[in-house]
Amino acid sequence: MYILLILFFGSLIGITFMIGRKLLLLQNGQISYKESAETFLKAQYFEELKHSAFKTIKKHRYTGLVTIVRLYVISSNFLKNKYEQIKIKIKDAYYKKINNGAKEKREVPKFLKIISEYKHKIREIRHKIKEEENL
Repeated sequence: MYILLILFFGSLIGITFMIGRKLLLLQNGQISYKESAETFLKAQYFEELKHSAFKTIKKHRYTGLVTIVRLYVISSNFLKNKYEQIKIKIKDAYYKKINNGAKEKREVPKFLKIISEYKHKIREIRHKIKEEENL
């Protein structure tokens, strides 16, 4: 932050020094108005250059926009695929650590299987009761 402020004020002091020197030369009569007109004509060359640069930028802005959008889509798709691959690798490593090298999940205890079967049967009975009530 301090470096940017130092550069800004340094350039500001330099610009004021250059303008002040030119003003002193104009006041002393060492530079005539004709010389300043010549510098104006040189500036017009830069205006023509600027105008032609804007023309070429206008021609190529659509192709630049299309390439930027394509790069965005390709990179987002690439990152999404890499994210999925990394997620799978982490999941495999996690299961290997928990199950001592086995990739599959641990087997569900018999008690929990029985409870889930009972819940399923109860749902079926409730569903049948609701159907009979609606008839």
